[in-house]
Amino acid sequence: MPTILLVDDHPVVREGYRRLIERQPGLTVVAEAGTAAQAYRLYQAHAPDLAILDLSLPGPSGIEAIRHIRQWDGAARLLVFSMRTGAAVARQAFAAGAAGYVSKASPPQALLTAVAGVLRGERAMSPDIALAIAQDEVADARAPLDRLSPREVEILALVAGGATAQAAAEALCLSPKTVQNTLSLIRAKLGARTDAHLVWIALGAGLVSPPEDARPAP
Repeated sequence: MPTILLVDDHPVVREGYRRLIERQPGLTVVAEAGTAAQAYRLYQAHAPDLAILDLSLPGPSGIEAIRHIRQWDGAARLLVFSMRTGAAVARQAFAAGAAGYVSKASPPQALLTAVAGVLRGERAMSPDIALAIAQDEVADARAPLDRLSPREVEILALVAGGATAQAAAEALCLSPKTVQNTLSLIRAKLGARTDAHLVWIALGAGLVSPPEDARPAP
């Protein structure tokens, strides 16, 4: 019976898709995590057949969790389930080792289809993610984040999300000097003159979400 690890920092969200998944014959959720560090520990403890991960986690993001899990288990099957729908973010997740990517705007069946596909060893995407990547490739649009390494994307995500260089260093087990040097390299690669410009680029690429008070009213 395939076993699944759920990684999302919202317990209510985890409960919702736990119920969805366990209604499917033969699937069982063996553990739940709310952070990248918990995901890594629980993956080691349970060795699930599949991990479903959000990208927006406290501290290191889901991309960091994907990278660490794949370093420990090169055959790990990892499926992203995220609100982020940008092509650049999806490509970063695949580059880190994800086998699938489903947006949370998708109908429940899209997640179940992706779960089945990844468990079969296939690459899976919800239709909106596949469309975003296809449109980006057809337009030959080189997204700014494509110029960055996965580690640089991780640092940019933390800083653009409001973390200080010291906090980012602690979250990623790096020295503050390494983070500062990496930020300088990121600015050079992206042509950003200020930290505010870096945040603007990260928002435009879908790497971080705008603050609640900056979002348009429904």
